[in-house]
Amino acid sequence: MLTDIQIAQACIPKPIDVIAQMAGIPADAVEPYGKTKAKIAYQQLMDRQMDGRLVLVTAINPTPAGEGKTTVSIGLADALRQEGINAGLALREPSLGPVFGLKGGATGGGYAQVLPMEAINLHFTGDMHAITAANNLICAMVDNSIQQGNPCNIDPRRVTVRRCMDMNDRQLRNILCGLGGKANGTPREEGFDITTASEMMAVLCLSSSISDLKTRIGRIVVGRTYKDELVRVSDIGAQGAAAALLAEAIRPNLVQTLEGTPALVHGGPFANIAHGCNSIIATQTALRLFDVTVTEAGFGADLGAEKFIDIKCRASGLRPNAVVVVATVRALKYHGGVPKSELGKENLDALRAGLSNLRQHLDNVTNVWGLPAVVAVNRFESDTDAELDLVRSAAAEMGADTVLCEVWARGGAGGRELARAVLVAMDKGDPNRFSFTYPDEAGLAEKITAVAKRIYHADSVKFAPAAAKELASLTAQGFGSCPVCIAKTQYSFSDDPTRLGAPEHFELNVRQVRVSAGAGFVVALCGEIMTMPGLPTLPAARNIDVDDTGRISGLF
Repeated sequence: MLTDIQIAQACIPKPIDVIAQMAGIPADAVEPYGKTKAKIAYQQLMDRQMDGRLVLVTAINPTPAGEGKTTVSIGLADALRQEGINAGLALREPSLGPVFGLKGGATGGGYAQVLPMEAINLHFTGDMHAITAANNLICAMVDNSIQQGNPCNIDPRRVTVRRCMDMNDRQLRNILCGLGGKANGTPREEGFDITTASEMMAVLCLSSSISDLKTRIGRIVVGRTYKDELVRVSDIGAQGAAAALLAEAIRPNLVQTLEGTPALVHGGPFANIAHGCNSIIATQTALRLFDVTVTEAGFGADLGAEKFIDIKCRASGLRPNAVVVVATVRALKYHGGVPKSELGKENLDALRAGLSNLRQHLDNVTNVWGLPAVVAVNRFESDTDAELDLVRSAAAEMGADTVLCEVWARGGAGGRELARAVLVAMDKGDPNRFSFTYPDEAGLAEKITAVAKRIYHADSVKFAPAAAKELASLTAQGFGSCPVCIAKTQYSFSDDPTRLGAPEHFELNVRQVRVSAGAGFVVALCGEIMTMPGLPTLPAARNIDVDDTGRISGLF
C-alpha cells in the first residue's frame, strides 16, 4: 500500500496558471511561486458577486483512531466537480508543530489530497514565517521601548504580548529574558506561543484588507502601564512595519487537489487554542470564484465549528448553507470506551455508547445554530453492516442523512453520494433558522457560560479569581461586546481530555482570560490547555528525511 506522500509524488500536477484559469482568476492576478502554487491578488476580484454557497466540514471530537476531516473536505470538492458543480476549496495552512509532532500534516490523505503536499506542509509560500516575524518584531519593539527610556510607561511585569515560533517547544513556554546586564534589556518573565495560536495569526485570518490588517495590528494590547492603562501596538508605532511584513502573506495561496480541483489554502489557527478557521479573505474569494465552496474548521464541532459560527461568521457576515459532520465507526467506539487495539472488532454496545458524542454535535449544528447537517462516515474495512446501520439510525433520529465516504481510497469517485446528499441538504436549509450561540449584547461571562452550557452541556462554569477579575476589567475597558474564544482540550466536550463521549454533570474551569483586541475576541483558557504544545515521546520528525535529489520522505 502506498503512503500519502508516495501517492502525492506519483501525481503530475497541472501548471498553476491552468488551475487559475479553471478557477476564473485573471492572469494578472496570479503571482506564481514555482510551477504548482501561487499567490492571488484578491483585490482584483472584489467587484465580483460573492454568491457561491458554502459547505462547512467539521467532525466529532478527535481520537487516536482518526476521523479524516480534511480528507473528506478535499474528496467532497472533487466529488462535487465530478457531479458537474463548479466547486473549490478554502482550507487552512498546516503548522510545523503537528507536522513534526504527533498529528502529522494537513493536506488530506490517500487519494484526496492537495498538492504539492511537501511544500504545503513545510514552508509553503512563507506565510507562517511572515506571521512569526511580524509578531516578534512587535515584541522586540516593546522591549526596546522599555529599554530606551520607557516613554509609554510600560510595566515590565505586565507585558502581555508573547513571542512565537511555529514549532512545538515546551522549553519556551516560560522563560526569563533580558539577562546579562543593562545593555541586554530589562530582565523579565516571558514566554512563547506557537505561531498558529498567536494573535497575529488570528488578525491575519480575520482581516478584510491590508488597511484593516494594519488597523487591527495597531489595536493589539501589548501590556499595561504602572497606572494599569492599556498599551497597544499603535502606542509603540509598530503597526506599519508589522503590516509590511504581512503584505504578501495576506494574499491567499492557490494550489490544487490530486484531481485538479482549485484550492485556496490560507491561514492556519489552531481550533483548540485559537479560532481554528482559514482566512476570511480566502473564503470570500472562493465564494466569488466557485458555485460551491467547501471549507473546514479545526478539531471537533465544539471548537472549530463553534468559533466559525460565533467568531468568523460574526466578523464577516458569512453563513454556511450546510454542515458535514465527519465520523468513523472506530472513533465512535473509542468514545464508547474501547481501547485503540480493539477497535477492529464489532462492538455494538460500545458504538451505542460512543454515538452520544455524534448526537451532541448534531444537536448543536441543527438546533443551536439552525443549520442542515449530513454525517459523513469514513469507512474502514473492519466496519460491519450492523455497526453502520446503527450509525445511520442514530443520525436519522436527529434528522441527518448518513453517507459512507470512501474518498481516501477512491478520491472524488468515493464521495459522489456525499456530494449529492450535501446538495440536497443545502436546498433544504432555511437561512432564517441560522443563529449564534449567544447574542452580542451578552456579557463576557454570560457568553462563556452560554458556550459551556449550550454546546458542551456543562452544568456550570467556575472562573478562577484572576480570570473573574480580568473579565470585569475588560468589560470596564469596553471589550464586553467581543465574542469569546474558548481554549480547551479537543478530545472532550469538557476541559478534561479523559472524559469521552458526551460527559454529563461537569464544571468548565476557566483559569485565565486574555484579550485579543486586534482579532476582536476574548480568549478563555480552560483546564490544562497550553498555547505552546510539546513534542510527543516519538515525534514524527524522526521519520522525515530528504535524499540528495531533494525528494522528501516520511511526511503524512
